[in-house]
Formats: sequence, structure tokens, C-alpha cells
Amino acid sequence: MGPFEYFEPETVEEALSLLRKYSDTAKVCAGGTDLVVRMRKHLVNPQFVIGIAGIRELDYFRFEDDEGLRVGCLTNIRTIERSPQLQERYTMLPQVARQFGSIAIRNVATIGGNLCNALPSADMAPMLIALSAKAKLVSIDGERIVPLEDFFTGPGKTVLRADELLVEVRVPTPPPHTSGVYQKYTTRGGEELAVVGVATLVTWGSKDERCTDVRIVLGTVVPAPMRAKEAEAILKGKRIDDELIEKAAQIAADESRPRDSIRGSADYRREMVRIITRDVLRQAFERTQSAR
Repeated sequence: MGPFEYFEPETVEEALSLLRKYSDTAKVCAGGTDLVVRMRKHLVNPQFVIGIAGIRELDYFRFEDDEGLRVGCLTNIRTIERSPQLQERYTMLPQVARQFGSIAIRNVATIGGNLCNALPSADMAPMLIALSAKAKLVSIDGERIVPLEDFFTGPGKTVLRADELLVEVRVPTPPPHTSGVYQKYTTRGGEELAVVGVATLVTWGSKDERCTDVRIVLGTVVPAPMRAKEAEAILKGKRIDDELIEKAAQIAADESRPRDSIRGSADYRREMVRIITRDVLRQAFERTQSAR
């Protein structure tokens, strides 16, 4: 790890001033579970590190009638996992959090850090995209709201400018009769990075047994999380059976763009996309129907 100067701002305003001053030579550190590892491996060598963990105003989640769920960027993954309120209103988010690394990591890692690091294997991103979440980005000049689907631009890359801070994630309230499932495949257990990750969100019509909306989001096998829109299209408005699920899963696999890696060949990972997409679709449809 190379030499760097460390700052601990106490307010968002102070953090933004430091970001404006040091711009491309600085990195923001929240939980540090990814940044510190990358610095030790000399993958990144910032001259300045801005530690925002002490800005307590960014550690929260709350529910609002018009906005749905609002989550501060410093909310850690363990809080999401254990929240009774989230389990009741956004069941799919604690379900994702339980698959996120070890308990020790979940106690430190934050939702903002997981998104801003923009690893293709980031666990929280696929389900949040399926839920149509948005990111609130702020700088000294003001704020902007960006759909999370448009936030990621490639491995380790986002639309976040050097002087901006992601301060909040906004998640709309899911429609009635909606169920979501996230599943990832790893080679050595849940604490490892995913070889394949798939999130799905399914909504049933209130008057019939047809699927009115579905989201299928692929992680890890693509440079940035992506929706399998062709697979979604063949399910919308249809009565769902095993044959249609199998067809959608195959289309999702065809839409994915895996490359050969140390975690598996492209063909192997594409086949895992098919299998996991099939499994999460079945689980989501079963859960939604059982709740009707």
C-alpha cells in the first residue's frame, strides 16, 4: 500500500469540499472492505482517502408514502439483513443480504460502497435494479437522481463524477402480488464472489393468473448488471408454466455475455445463467402465487 493522506469529514458538506479539492486523486472509503484490499494489492493508489464512516446522517433507512424506501449510503448490509421492517415490506432485500459474504463482512460493508465499487459480482445491484431503484448523487453544485439501471458503465465504473458522493438509494414500493428472488452460484460457498448472480422480480395481475410484469437482472457474467429484456418480454402478459420458464431461462442465457475466467469458461457460466434463471423464476412465481 502506497502513502496517502487520510481525512475524516464529519458532515456531507465537508466531504464534498474535499472531493472538489482533490478530485481524481482521492478515493472515498465507507466500510473499506473492497478499497483497502485493492490498495494493498496496488490496484488503486490514491493520494488522498476520504473516510466518510463518521458521517452518521448517512446511516439510516426509512419509509415514505410517496418515495417508498430510502436507504442512506452508510447503511451496512447486516442492518438490511436483520431488519424486521425490511423483511415485511421488502423481503427480497434481506434475502440478498444473507448471501453477501460473511457476517463479519456484512457488519462493515455498506450499500453505498457495494454499489460505487461497481464490481460485476456486487450482490446488491441486481435486485435493486429489478426494483427500479435510483441513486441520489450530490456535489457542491447540487444533486441529481440516476436510475440504478443507468448507474453502472463497466467493471469498476459508474456515472459518478469525481466530485460527487452517492448519499442515498431510493427504492419504490413493489406493486401488490410481487415477489423477488436473488440467487448466486459460487465455487466455494456464499462467502466467495459469485460466478453467476441472477435477480428476478415478478408481479401477478389482481384478476387473473397472468404475469403483468417481470424483471430479470444478470450480474457477474456481464461487464455491468443488465436486464435480460428479451427473456422478460416472453413472460409478460402470459400464463406461466414450466415450459415458458425454461424458454425464458434459455433466452436469458443467450443474452448474457460471459467471458472465460478463472471461475469458469464462458460456456459453463452461460449454462449456469440458464439454470439459475430457471430456478429463481420458479421460486418467484411460487412465492407470488402462494401469497395470493
